[in-house]
Amino acid sequence: MEELMLRIDNVSKQYKLGQIGGTTLRDELQRLSAKLRGKEDPTRRIGAKDYNKGETFMALNGVSFDVKKGERVGIIGHNGAGKSTLLKLISRVTAPTSGSIGMNGRVASMLEVGTGFHGELTGRENIYMNGAILGMTKKEIDAKMEDIIEFSECRQFIDTPVKRYSSGMYVKLAFSVAAHLDSEIMIMDEVLAVGDMAFQKKCLDKMSDVSKTEGRTILYVSHNMNTIRQLCDRVVVLDHGKVVYDGEVEEGIARYSKENTDNRVFYNYRTITRSPRSSKKILMEELQIYSHEHNRLFRGEILKFKLRCIANETVRGIGYRLEIHCADDTVIGTCFSDKTFDLNKNFEAMLNLSLNTSNLSPGKYHCTALLFEKDQYGNQDWHDGFSNAISFEILPVEGELIWLHQWWGHIHLDDIQIDSIDIV
Repeated sequence: MEELMLRIDNVSKQYKLGQIGGTTLRDELQRLSAKLRGKEDPTRRIGAKDYNKGETFMALNGVSFDVKKGERVGIIGHNGAGKSTLLKLISRVTAPTSGSIGMNGRVASMLEVGTGFHGELTGRENIYMNGAILGMTKKEIDAKMEDIIEFSECRQFIDTPVKRYSSGMYVKLAFSVAAHLDSEIMIMDEVLAVGDMAFQKKCLDKMSDVSKTEGRTILYVSHNMNTIRQLCDRVVVLDHGKVVYDGEVEEGIARYSKENTDNRVFYNYRTITRSPRSSKKILMEELQIYSHEHNRLFRGEILKFKLRCIANETVRGIGYRLEIHCADDTVIGTCFSDKTFDLNKNFEAMLNLSLNTSNLSPGKYHCTALLFEKDQYGNQDWHDGFSNAISFEILPVEGELIWLHQWWGHIHLDDIQIDSIDIV
């Protein structure tokens, strides 16, 4: 019988919306002071919803599944499905409201950039600290130190305080620590997206290797279905805090892709958890498609939609970017707004946007959306962004000379021009 490493039994997690305990200590003290004096919350953004006392949100609702030794399990789902909450519960960052989580072994986790590191300590000192937390002796850590430093590609900065590291360096060292120190279960949220492509591949290869050779159990969250395919031998799909599928990778991805490309024409972005990389100086609030009733349009038609944004700080030169993905999550192209705009602090902007679909083959698509600030050299400073921000379906046009098929590629290139024909 295969050894059981993780058992999640009817786990639920409930949060109280808008209550004390959700932001920084300074903000919480200001909110508590205002609450005791019967004043308005001074930290609430203009236009933000004022939740009623006691209003709750079920981040997870009755989640149950087991994980055996050596399994590589991908956890996928839309934004707000409960993926990161589940990993935090397994990592004991927070406790479940109900249900139980049983583990057979030590856990090494990467939930967000910088988790488990102390900014004032050097990279080397943080390695010792993380090893000590896992119950390792100094001698055991010393035996792995050289491998950790070599894999992290941070040798030149290993004795520098990590507060001076870039986000990429943070991730490289944090992953190297998690992969090489003694733990039976590795938990990876989508922080690997911060690293460069070569390092991402290196990390995926390492996780696959330690799973096969050392019997490590891997839990991996990502919106990149190609990395899920490369690493995982099983997929758990979450939807609104519940498990809707648990099984084969391809079938799980197909289930997830089907849910991503729904018929919604309105998207509320306010409750979506933002990446630690985003500055949040300006936030996307909601999106409304108004050109087509069910997100379905014929190839060549214009997709028109409105995007509402709110500025937490004054920002100049704001641009909008869409990364278009096909149903299996492969990125097929990126488009940018043709102009930028400025927005002052606490002001809102309503953008009326148009996307030409002439070059897209028939099929279902979903997009990652980003708001960025462009400087005079063309560099982009990312302020807000998330995946599955909008979805739509392209239908074939009747009467076309040749009907396009997705297996020919998702991008329809311009026609080849016949300059002349010589018949002999």
